[in-house]
Amino acid sequence: MSPPPPPSPADPVIVEGDIRRVRSIPSDSVDLIVTSPPYNVNVAYGAHDDGSSYEEYLRFSEEWIGTCRDLSRDDGRFCLNVPLDKNKGGQQSVYADLTSIAKKLGWRYQSTIVWNEQNISRRTAWGSWKSPSAPYVIAPVEMIVVLYKRVWKKKNTGGEPGITRDEFLAWTNGVWTFNGESKKRVGHPAPFPVELPLRCIKLFTYVGETVLDPFLGSGTTLVAAKMTGRKGVGVELDPSYCELARTRIARASGPPSH
Repeated sequence: MSPPPPPSPADPVIVEGDIRRVRSIPSDSVDLIVTSPPYNVNVAYGAHDDGSSYEEYLRFSEEWIGTCRDLSRDDGRFCLNVPLDKNKGGQQSVYADLTSIAKKLGWRYQSTIVWNEQNISRRTAWGSWKSPSAPYVIAPVEMIVVLYKRVWKKKNTGGEPGITRDEFLAWTNGVWTFNGESKKRVGHPAPFPVELPLRCIKLFTYVGETVLDPFLGSGTTLVAAKMTGRKGVGVELDPSYCELARTRIARASGPPSH
């Protein structure tokens, strides 16, 4: 009997576990990390406590961001989707704090993309209504911090760029405008739209390279990886979300054959 064919670049790998403790992903093996980590705003994830103190949240962030750096290649990139700030549990500068942590751990800063989600329903309080006493200013945007490990210029490992002229021109504009994702439609309490990882993957990797999401959730990043012919690797604590991710990935269409 002949041996089975090797896996194609689009075959995903889902690891059930905590990214801080996973040992099955080799160091220096990941070309791009795309993720939206827990925001610590009391989302009912199931397997993850999203309501710790902000100090505990920053310590948690330092652990997983450091682990991701170890897994990244020297020319690997990191697209970190986080809120600009948050007001649940007190006003906190999440984007600034997590960017500072990443830089302290050795990630190098390249740029920031502003995701104009056009969602003002996130407001939970006005502070002082129609008064300068104590108003809250909440920006209806999220940030995508673009970082790299050691070298920004990426070596071409043999794959095609996989991005069109129009996509490149549009996506190198640092303000991206598209809608968020429906929790009800996806079946996850905090999904992001496929458009977000798809743009990051096509802009920052070659076809066939490895993309990691350390907080896989409903599997959106691996759906985008399959659609674009990249090798997707995802880590997720909750077994039910792992199953949801497998279902969504199985339904996704890969890149057209040539």
